[in-house]
Amino acid sequence: MKTHDTRSQSSQSSQSGQSGQASQMSQQGDAERIGGVEVERLPRDPRTGQALAPRMQPGYYPGFSTLSQQSFWDEATRAVVLKRVNQPPPITFFDADEARVMQTVCDRVLPQDDRAPDRRIPILNTIDERLASGRINGYRYADMPPDPQAYRLAIKGIEAIAQSMGATTFTELNLRQQDLTLKSLHDGHPIAGDEYWRQMNARRFWLMLVSDCAGAYYAHPWAWDEIGFGGPAYPRGYMRLRDGQPEPWEKVEHRYEWEAPPESLSDTMESLSDTPEASSFTPGTH
Repeated sequence: MKTHDTRSQSSQSSQSGQSGQASQMSQQGDAERIGGVEVERLPRDPRTGQALAPRMQPGYYPGFSTLSQQSFWDEATRAVVLKRVNQPPPITFFDADEARVMQTVCDRVLPQDDRAPDRRIPILNTIDERLASGRINGYRYADMPPDPQAYRLAIKGIEAIAQSMGATTFTELNLRQQDLTLKSLHDGHPIAGDEYWRQMNARRFWLMLVSDCAGAYYAHPWAWDEIGFGGPAYPRGYMRLRDGQPEPWEKVEHRYEWEAPPESLSDTMESLSDTPEASSFTPGTH
């Protein structure tokens, strides 16, 4: 499960920002918030234990903007990239209830709580567009239904797990329960909803879900800013091909330490090599 990766507030920046954090904190309902985000969702500074405020641009490359290089791209490339920022696809495949559940699922698989709310990447919209258009990888495993059907079965199965935990819907579970629900798919042993999961391989669905989330996220220019990717190199090309040196238009990496939110399972490490599912998970036929 996603562990906030590079996407958290710099501990160096947090030193200067801690004094301003108090002014950002507010109470909304019963949840304490910083920058509009519930504190329990935010990564922590490992030195102080304080929640790190969401940023307009998280990551290890402060001040870097891939879009500042768009004048060096050809017209077709520029149009494709800008569309990802300015025209996210509408939700047309999932109905309102399905979209609500899937948005929460995406928020746990690849959290964006360290991003300011108006700088979050529309992962669900991209997945929805793929399913609505029928776009696939060109193959399907023998133990999996078509991707659109797999997603709808998974939503029903996830809701069944939530109900087995005493909630009406997945969105009502607390963060730890949501993570445990998704981890059961990761492990290939869903907690409940067998009538849905017996129709497909839960482990394979998990891999497809993570791939879809990561693919949608890291295809977006805001994610490129976060990881220091300079965007399309065509037609300009690269100059510095040795020793990991940044190009003249790139930024030098500035790393920092962070910890996952206390309620998250994303810092949990375990070996898969000794588990039964690891030995029994074999490739299917295409």
